[in-house]
Amino acid sequence: MLQKYYTVKGYGEREIVIEKSRFICYINRAETEEEAVAFIQQIKKKHWDATHNCSAYLIGEHDQIQKANDDGEPSGTAGVPMLEVLKKKGLKDTVAVVTRYFGGIKLGAGGLVRAYSRAVSEGLNAAGIVERRLMRIMNVTIDYTWLGKVENELRSSVYTIKTIHYADRVTFAVLVPEDSQLPFSEWMTELTNGRADIQAGETEYVEFTLPSGS
Repeated sequence: MLQKYYTVKGYGEREIVIEKSRFICYINRAETEEEAVAFIQQIKKKHWDATHNCSAYLIGEHDQIQKANDDGEPSGTAGVPMLEVLKKKGLKDTVAVVTRYFGGIKLGAGGLVRAYSRAVSEGLNAAGIVERRLMRIMNVTIDYTWLGKVENELRSSVYTIKTIHYADRVTFAVLVPEDSQLPFSEWMTELTNGRADIQAGETEYVEFTLPSGS
């Protein structure tokens, strides 16, 4: 599994007008090809009367699935430029659809490439981009006498408390970067004078929203 990767936060849409043609970009996250295809079909159904509904998507940890569709535009002027924008941003599991309503002025091959690329960039700004980091859940079990100290230290640290379970003893489920398991365990051991029971649990991805324009 990747230690971290970028994808879109979720659904987003943005419209731009170039030489009287309307370009409406729709962006979404898609973790399977089926999800990507379903999203494309949804937009095509919504804009059945559009001149073109061009699309691009890339799926998989190593971008195993990549598809681009010009939907009637001159070959290589729409789908591929759209896909290139996603790749240049380093995105994964992302689908983009750009609907075009022709305004009567031909843009030429270069103009189309720029238009579709810009539409996707604008759509990504609307959707937002997140970094998904692989985190290890570290379970820290302590006696109640250590509760206040440990909770205060955790909340003021770089680590994130996922849950706190109160039973005969207290167990903190803490999200820790994969490469920080040892430093975290050592810190917690020192903090509790060796009284904490520390167990590594499962991994999960945690999302961090990136500033606009990243």
